[in-house]
Amino acid sequence: MRAETGWVARLDGAFFVLAGLASVWFAYLTLEEGITPGWQMLLVIVFWVLVAYLVLPRIHRILTRIYVPDYFIGRTRTADGLLGDPVNLALMGSAEQVHAALQRGGWTRADELTGRTGWRIVTTTLSRRSYPAAPVSPLFLFGRRQDFAYQQEVEGNPSQRHHVRFWKCPDGWLLPGGFAVDWLAAGTYDRSVGLSLFTLQVTHKIDQDTDVEREHIIDTVRAASPEIGLDILRDFSTGYHSRNGGGDLIRTDGDLPVLNLAGVRPDAAPPSAPAPDGRPRRPAQIVFGVVATVLQAVVYLGFAGLILLAEASGEPSADVRAGLLFAVALLLVVAAANIGFAIATLAARNGARLTLCALSLFSIVSTYIERTASNQHGPLHGELLPLGTSVLVLLALSSRAARHFTTDRATLG
Repeated sequence: MRAETGWVARLDGAFFVLAGLASVWFAYLTLEEGITPGWQMLLVIVFWVLVAYLVLPRIHRILTRIYVPDYFIGRTRTADGLLGDPVNLALMGSAEQVHAALQRGGWTRADELTGRTGWRIVTTTLSRRSYPAAPVSPLFLFGRRQDFAYQQEVEGNPSQRHHVRFWKCPDGWLLPGGFAVDWLAAGTYDRSVGLSLFTLQVTHKIDQDTDVEREHIIDTVRAASPEIGLDILRDFSTGYHSRNGGGDLIRTDGDLPVLNLAGVRPDAAPPSAPAPDGRPRRPAQIVFGVVATVLQAVVYLGFAGLILLAEASGEPSADVRAGLLFAVALLLVVAAANIGFAIATLAARNGARLTLCALSLFSIVSTYIERTASNQHGPLHGELLPLGTSVLVLLALSSRAARHFTTDRATLG
């Protein structure tokens, strides 16, 4: 990964923070619009979605950059930067041996989280249908999401499951105290589905006694493969009570069991996983930002067409006609620029992404200045949708995933 330096990094940081502030303002305006009697009250639901999935995650990400340490403390981190589940298991062995031990112990490898699998877990949870390979949410360790995860459904109910995430340790990396292991894992038990205390998002709620789940993982794999050795690093961390990134209580005694898989014979064909193509996949944030930008361009083209129709159906003066034609030309230029920068962003051009961030921020600031200068208060009505689109584009393209996509692609050529 190519590290950002200099003014580009500072500009990205500014866009990241300003997008968070803009999302707070837009959520407030949406709530103002939603408390108006009538169909607009449905916007209260939009307000919850904005707060839960855009505003609070961005605020958490900004704040955790300041106060959450960026080194190993025995805790994973959520995508929003909050401290996640405790690291409660270590392993020695190859990836093939880990897969073999888990599969023989009755565990199912979880699907990768995509739009399709994410929607499937929603529908199966609501209908209480089985989904043995349901994806798990991403947690981060060593600055990256889990390499893979395994789970066991409970009585065919996707809202209750045992699950454990695995991270390959970096080459030469040592645990505090100088211990070398190949893998670290975080295992917890999902007991139900509910709202996150910290983000208000719909999520799985875990059982607070994570040590019980840790012992369940150990017992199942060792029962199927008695050759697996077990060592325990006593008091690896101080036993504690805390909360994970979803706000669920967690409790652990601080011990770190280490499973030695040296005697496990790998399967001939380990469970398949999507083959990397050598290039980073386009994250959802990039796709969303590009699609929203293109839709903005289509709206500009529509406005240009309406102006031309109005001009053709009337008999404006020369000055009015010149003004209308200038407006049409300006809309066409802006639409073409949006489409061009959107295509370049999709092709991982970092300059194009930053330009779209700047254009979206300009639109947001212009709306704010116009309302402030004219002393406007209350709902935006017709201006709410274009303002919201600009806020969403800025949030999407200033995200960490979007930034890494454009900078990583440049490195890979």
